[in-house]
Amino acid sequence: MNITDKTVLITGANRGIGRALVDEALERGASRVYAGTRSGLQHADKRVVPLTLELTSAPQIERAVRAVETLDLLINNAGVASYDALDDVAATEKTLAVNLYGTLNVTRGFLPLLTRSKGTIVNVMSVAAFAALPIIPAYSISKAALFSLTQSLRAQLAGKGVTVHGVFPGPVDTEMSRGFEAPKASPQSVAQAIFNGLQAGEEDIFPDPASQAIAESWRTGAVKALEHQFAALVKAAA
Repeated sequence: MNITDKTVLITGANRGIGRALVDEALERGASRVYAGTRSGLQHADKRVVPLTLELTSAPQIERAVRAVETLDLLINNAGVASYDALDDVAATEKTLAVNLYGTLNVTRGFLPLLTRSKGTIVNVMSVAAFAALPIIPAYSISKAALFSLTQSLRAQLAGKGVTVHGVFPGPVDTEMSRGFEAPKASPQSVAQAIFNGLQAGEEDIFPDPASQAIAESWRTGAVKALEHQFAALVKAAA
């Protein structure tokens, strides 16, 4: 996908990977970038349209959908993470409400526009979707669930001309990962790699050195083959 002259919506656009995605979309010639945040976003480029978008608020999602006339690319980037334990039920519920159900509800809201444009959905996840990082179990659970959602959307929407891509970063130098000691990629390099992956048509995008270490084994492995086998069942039933 080449985003020149395309309309893009990015959630979690106020900082980290989200802010880098906004700037990279502009650099690559997007005609309009809707920046979804909880508290608004100031940007000098007139192509940026701020959207107040709290993922757990159905009324805000509905207002955001009404504010967007056309849409070619939805990047579900917003998410939360915290150091928690599995006996903290509230933390798990909060994380799932944003990372899983929020993403699902935003996607449902904008799907008619994306179907009309035969557009693209990108879900930003984590390598923790493949293997849980036990110090942030709720986050890991939510990203694994979002991964399953991404695969389901990919299969179900293919017949409507909507493509669905998953992004699996390793550690990235953002506020979310501030307390995690590990080599980290920059948000800017991750944003560039995401758009490069889209342009190359990659279903699953591994946008940094840490995640690229598992990219080839994932793409050629038995689990990816099984995903394609299951997706074929949707085509057979259509």
